[in-house]
Amino acid sequence: MILEVAILNVREGSSDAFEAAFREASAIIASMPGYHSHELRRCVEVSSRYILLVHWHRLEDHTVGFRQSVEYQRWRALLHHFYDPFPTVEHYGESLITGMA
Repeated sequence: MILEVAILNVREGSSDAFEAAFREASAIIASMPGYHSHELRRCVEVSSRYILLVHWHRLEDHTVGFRQSVEYQRWRALLHHFYDPFPTVEHYGESLITGMA
């Protein structure tokens, strides 16, 4: 399992529109082969900042299967104009250490 992590800085005053667009975009990403789950969280300290976490079965499911798809063009049209600056996306492997309280 691969974890995609992106910090999304949304243009000031656009959070409500971004969240509405993201709800629509969620159906796109969830329909992709290799997709497992995703989560969007809003930052407590900076209300226009979000973290996106997406679990993919393989790295290529994101970097090739999704990013090179027709569906990605729709995702891009819905979301990319909200970001300033454009987010850096990183990928992480399996958990090395876990804990529960």
